[in-house]
Amino acid sequence: MKLRGRTRLLIAAALSVLGGALWAHWPRDPLPEGTKADRVVVRKAARTLELYRGAELLRVYKVALGRNPLGHKQQEGDSRTPEGRYVLDYRNPRSSYHKALHVSYPSAQDTADAKNRGVSPGGAIMVHGVRNGMGGVIGRLHRIFDWTDGCIAVSDKEIDEIWRVVDDGTPILIEP
Repeated sequence: MKLRGRTRLLIAAALSVLGGALWAHWPRDPLPEGTKADRVVVRKAARTLELYRGAELLRVYKVALGRNPLGHKQQEGDSRTPEGRYVLDYRNPRSSYHKALHVSYPSAQDTADAKNRGVSPGGAIMVHGVRNGMGGVIGRLHRIFDWTDGCIAVSDKEIDEIWRVVDDGTPILIEP
């Protein structure tokens, strides 16, 4: 039986969608219970978030960033993800996104620089999951493009793991 061009195209499209859905929700082995990270490194150009304990790399996650990811955050509304040394200083279990860890942006220097330009530095920069209600549908597909207002987004399963292994007060370095 010979398949016509249109039928082959439909089958290929269906297989692509199925493959994407499987990839988006394929489980990873979780970090062992009791694992704790003592620092977080985000590499914007690579779109990664790395968890470390000392020099040991524990896990790497792919991330989505602000819609305008190049350069350091300059002001509220610029959709940039900040760059520099900050702290994950508190958590929000009732975020509009599946769990959120707050990044201590703006620093005193960020605030002073924005004030000198006559603008607000912005704030509410978080490491978070997908918008509530969407994580089960989207999974890891959310990171195909940068979509946040300046935050660092991972899948819901990934933020669950990060939430478990990162304590409040953990340093986070955000590199260009």
